[in-house]
Amino acid sequence: MIYETEQALLYKANGARGKTFREIDQHGRLDSKRSRGALGQIIEESFFGYEVNSNAEADFANLGIELKVTPFKQNKDKSLSAKERLVLNIINYMTEAEKGFYDSSFWKKNQKLLLMFYEWKKELNRGDYRIIETILFEYPEEDLAVIKSDWELIQEKINSGLAHELSEGDTQYLGACTKGANKNSLRVQPYSKELAMQRAFSLKQSYMTALIRQYISKEKLVNFSTLQELQEKSIKQLLNERFSPFIGMTMEETAGKLNIQVNPKNRSAVPNLISALLGVKGTKLDKIAEFAKANIQFKTVRLQPNGKPKESMSFKNIDFEEIAHEEWEESYIRNYFAETQILFVVFQFDSEGALRFKGIKLWHMPAQTIERELFDYWTEIRRVLAEGVIVTQTKKGMENNFPKSNFNGVVHVRPKGADGSDTVQLPDGQSITKQCYWLNASYIAEIVSDLDE
Repeated sequence: MIYETEQALLYKANGARGKTFREIDQHGRLDSKRSRGALGQIIEESFFGYEVNSNAEADFANLGIELKVTPFKQNKDKSLSAKERLVLNIINYMTEAEKGFYDSSFWKKNQKLLLMFYEWKKELNRGDYRIIETILFEYPEEDLAVIKSDWELIQEKINSGLAHELSEGDTQYLGACTKGANKNSLRVQPYSKELAMQRAFSLKQSYMTALIRQYISKEKLVNFSTLQELQEKSIKQLLNERFSPFIGMTMEETAGKLNIQVNPKNRSAVPNLISALLGVKGTKLDKIAEFAKANIQFKTVRLQPNGKPKESMSFKNIDFEEIAHEEWEESYIRNYFAETQILFVVFQFDSEGALRFKGIKLWHMPAQTIERELFDYWTEIRRVLAEGVIVTQTKKGMENNFPKSNFNGVVHVRPKGADGSDTVQLPDGQSITKQCYWLNASYIAEIVSDLDE
């Protein structure tokens, strides 16, 4: 069926709200082993009445609109988030290299999206997932400025013969995600004989979560930058501009300049400083649009006078049941560091013991480090779990045989419980003090070392 206007298409799409995939499916796809998981195909065939295809043009070509069916989930704190990134079209390295942004495969296929959101629930059969919201989405001008910059960065790597070095961490909103069953899904690229992983353009999971927060949860996100700024500079450049006038100041001096009150001993001191110096005083960092959409999370680093961090940096407590059964490509630790940008806000103690702002570093873990050191560490944790965790009593307390900080110099696991009685159960039934992922202090020192340059 041909929909002549956007209004007609959206009217039809809105008719799916509240319906389950089982109610929509007219071709038995839910019960077909060949099309398992193809919920989008059910919408295409049974709801809109067109044949499934892999055309380069948009699904509703006469309107320039691409259909995307995408899941969200409710978190433990009742907030909503995207369950996954939104995968768009495959990147053909050989032809994409010749394109400009507005004649690129990404733009021609995805400039307008009909987004149909369904709620994923672990306890439900996929046929019982229900369509909750439908929107006709066009990129806001501020977002488009960032996405265009992201596309140009991807394009630059392709044109430099570096498609094999593409990483989702390279960009802010628009990613180049791997697309294939395994590492054997390799493709030729121009300007290099080295094969590159097959990749697709994608809207990052954090970007999709921001859309869900805006359109379903009705949250209001606040921009710290203007459209003109985003058209002229990257988010990284804008952050450096905002922070640089305060280098060398103590927290109290910075607060005075910003006309706010802070207690350096309070955990909210640094977030409050950040929002104030970004010009959105009082806004929680996860409510800042650029932070939410690009998945920028801040971490405070306190350096000793010699430039070494006072301590390693903790992340999430480990779910041992999860890590014992997950695959590497879907593992928490891989996806966290592949998809998260960390804004290191760095302070250093001077010779008199005063803590002074040294600078910022917007960082993501290099893809090589993720696939080498991080993968090796994850593999070693799984080996220890499979062979049996050995817990021994020492003078310092209970110790285990998980790999220590000298394993590969990047990451380690150690306790982060309230006390020794704050425990978690291992897959073999033993109880152990809650353990957490930590980035090594020495590795953090390397990351922020260029602040001295």
